[in-house]
Amino acid sequence: MTRFVTKLAAATAAFVLASVPGLASAQTTQAVDEKTGPVSFANVASVRIGNPGSLITETQRSPLTPGRSKLSPDRTVVPLNEGERNTFGKKWDINLGRYGAQSPYPAGIASRDHNVLAALQQTTVPTAVAESNYALIDNGQGGAKPADNTVLVLEGAKSAVDCSAPSKAVSSTSVAKIWVRDGTGALKPSGASGVDVKGLKLGPPSTGEIDKTASKKETTSDLTVSRVTAFDQLIRQDGWRSGDVTKAAGWKLDIVTHVRDAAGKDLREARTSIVLGGVSCAIPRNFVARPAGGTGPGAAPEQPSVPGTVPAGGIPPQTADSTRTVVGLGLLGGGIVIGAAAMLLYRGRKPVPVPEK
Repeated sequence: MTRFVTKLAAATAAFVLASVPGLASAQTTQAVDEKTGPVSFANVASVRIGNPGSLITETQRSPLTPGRSKLSPDRTVVPLNEGERNTFGKKWDINLGRYGAQSPYPAGIASRDHNVLAALQQTTVPTAVAESNYALIDNGQGGAKPADNTVLVLEGAKSAVDCSAPSKAVSSTSVAKIWVRDGTGALKPSGASGVDVKGLKLGPPSTGEIDKTASKKETTSDLTVSRVTAFDQLIRQDGWRSGDVTKAAGWKLDIVTHVRDAAGKDLREARTSIVLGGVSCAIPRNFVARPAGGTGPGAAPEQPSVPGTVPAGGIPPQTADSTRTVVGLGLLGGGIVIGAAAMLLYRGRKPVPVPEK
């Protein structure tokens, strides 16, 4: 009877470990160092209005053991809620690929879910990718349909990083096509390497008392679209860190809006920076990847997605001054595997419920 009970207990423990994602390997897989070890980050969209005010959407961080943290497909637009709207402004929207009955994109661009994730491979190599279509929409245009208000489209945008070794860390940023609304009001392709446009019919993201006499006809913006090539070009939270070796990628939009009255007199200048698909990876200078075990460098992790992303938010303006810098509180998604249940089994304690994070 004693041997039967012992075998039953062993079988039950094995079943529990096999049934809970990540617990079986948590006992055998050594976690990387949270502060100095290999790490990657991925963010779908972040905005800086003035300096240093910013709105940062959910940021994915790679787990401490092999696995991945992926942005929910339900995040389809910026701003997402009233808090983000108060920070970002009342005029602009950024569509992140998926849309409903009315498309904000040129004809022929289908609705799609983005793919934004940060991963730690089985080799402990950190990687990240952000793939999506993006549309910058100016609701101040007054169009009847979302597509009538779209001023910029990045079709088939992708940014990726892979830090497989100190001498082999790589990044890439690409796009199938960039569309810009021209002087005639039509969205037209403008290449795939970048954009530098002056006199774009685009108003400011927010308005205030000083804009009451502004003219939509006279107000224009200068737009530059370029690739992110350095870590400091990302718009990020304090927890989004670099390392001895760091690679970054993404698309950067710099917009200078010249708000003018009907006589063409300058009322103010609004500066906005946007990073779409910002990703990075970082490793220590002495980093050596673990054996691939047949999966190869950069192979997809065997463990499932790690839950725990916390939605971003914003601090609303406290005054009616449209030139005030407003600050958004982008919160960092966790992506850290916690082996509490595994430790309980190891110590022979009776398991207790652990709240989901």
